[in-house]
Amino acid sequence: MAYKIPQSVLVVIHTQGLDVLLIKRSDAQEFWQSVTGSKDRPHESYRETAQREVLEETGIDCRPGSPLADALVDWQLENVYDIYPRWQHRYPPGVTRNTEHLFGLLVPSDTAVTTDPREHTGYQWLPYAQAADRCFSSSNAEAILMLPRFIVAREST
Repeated sequence: MAYKIPQSVLVVIHTQGLDVLLIKRSDAQEFWQSVTGSKDRPHESYRETAQREVLEETGIDCRPGSPLADALVDWQLENVYDIYPRWQHRYPPGVTRNTEHLFGLLVPSDTAVTTDPREHTGYQWLPYAQAADRCFSSSNAEAILMLPRFIVAREST
């Protein structure tokens, strides 16, 4: 079994109007979240991981050369948290913490979403405060609640 690398991304996908995309995990039906995922290789950059995970989990393409490539913004923030016990077996023995790098992805309000039922069984767009309330992860909720600050910062640059 190949263990997961304890370095991951969290990508808050949102519209200009601050609606946020949440996806429902297939292995934990009560868990709604933003796009998340671990690096595939130790030297894969966080940006590459974010681009890959967004495409895999939502069908939205923000890779280099795509119309949304410049819309993926590195928030320059990281969360370090204890790995949930239910997923601890996916990591090497002795690894108990994960480092999560945060990104935002601004998409048009009519962006199509396609989920892979092996990973996610549904999705919904919610106003950012409601999306934060719906998240099972406190770090995901906190990231969503920071969204208005990142929108303002981006508009002022």
